[in-house]
Amino acid sequence: MTKVLAGALLFTCAQAQAQQAPANAEESDPVMMNWMQGSPPPEDKLVRQADGSFYQFPRTRWAFSNMRSLFPTANLWRGAAPASILPEHLRDDLDAVTFVPLGSTEPMRWDDALSASYADAILIMHRGVIVYERYFGVTTQHTPHMSFSMTKSYYGTIAAMLVEEGLLDETATVAHYIPELTNSGFGDATVRQVLDMTTGIRYSEDYSDPKAEVFAFALAGGIFPRPAGYAGPDGYYAYLPTLRKEGRHGDQFTYKSVNTEVLGWLIGRVTGRNPVEVLQDRIWGRLGADEDAYMLVDSHGTGWAAGGLNATLRDHARFGEMMRLGGRLNGQQIVPEAVVSRIRQGASKSDFAMAGYKALPNWSYHDQWWVDSDNGVFAARGVHGQTIYIDSRAEMVIVRLASHPVAANANIDPISLPAYKAVADRLMADR
Repeated sequence: MTKVLAGALLFTCAQAQAQQAPANAEESDPVMMNWMQGSPPPEDKLVRQADGSFYQFPRTRWAFSNMRSLFPTANLWRGAAPASILPEHLRDDLDAVTFVPLGSTEPMRWDDALSASYADAILIMHRGVIVYERYFGVTTQHTPHMSFSMTKSYYGTIAAMLVEEGLLDETATVAHYIPELTNSGFGDATVRQVLDMTTGIRYSEDYSDPKAEVFAFALAGGIFPRPAGYAGPDGYYAYLPTLRKEGRHGDQFTYKSVNTEVLGWLIGRVTGRNPVEVLQDRIWGRLGADEDAYMLVDSHGTGWAAGGLNATLRDHARFGEMMRLGGRLNGQQIVPEAVVSRIRQGASKSDFAMAGYKALPNWSYHDQWWVDSDNGVFAARGVHGQTIYIDSRAEMVIVRLASHPVAANANIDPISLPAYKAVADRLMADR
């Protein structure tokens, strides 16, 4: 089966998803729709990986909270220490906060924005205190939810730590650490170019194009079902050597998830350990998490560094709060303060601007974080509405887990970004 035919198969799934998108958050509620209910569930209520239905809206609203029922995973142990305390002082005024979405003249309320983003769970922390928390559908306080590309920021932070410690040289080439990639497009890219996604690699994540390389990447990792006769790469590390160079490294930022898979490989190579274990030992087991998390893995047990983390809302909030506090939480310095400071500073705004993110003017991308250094904001972001949004000036962390029917966050940024700012303004006004 050729890449084009495989892409066409997945493109059909994406088209089916888009066609059903008009169902709003209430109409597509996974509890109301009875996905996977019954023993066994009726045929028309099944959500499966093998037929791609897990990625067809509205089944996604169940799937994103139940990925370990569908995929092979590796566990991330929370550690033996008690859970760190998250004080609560819930406010009743934030639902009524209003803002004007980008490109609109009509105001919208915060709670209406949650429906518009198909939120499954959302939490706001202010000065380390939970002031707002909501759950929807099948997602609960104890439900690990698919993080998608928020995973990148966890691994970017670890890589930045290894650079700080001298275990990883950001000026060295990828081939220096991973000879297996010498003849690939990544061979002469530097570690820094991988971290900031300024590599010149022939690779597209355009889900509207059945020829896009993202489909071959997903098939290699086992995320999407493989068609009969599939003879492509088996596993993420088998796929990466097939990529070729296009243009020059370092010329501009272009968002390509394969950079993070290389980053995961680099982390594994310099530590001599499975990158999932490194994430557990360096971050997850030190946060004082409430719950174990888990990572989607390929057929070789390699974690999907670009998007495979599944964790609860509150535990993501612990990670966000730790980064807001300069790397310190749970009575320990988990990430060096210098690393967090450099992440907050961001990277080249001009390189980022070439990517054309209209809702993110003057932002940049650094160490796998999205950074608005002018306003003290940095964020982990994932498709379908996942985010850890950290506003240093407002002393605020927002975590949203969602199952928006359209993948690209450009579809909901015009609502989400002004909504976050409006809440930040409200919180700062109460100082």
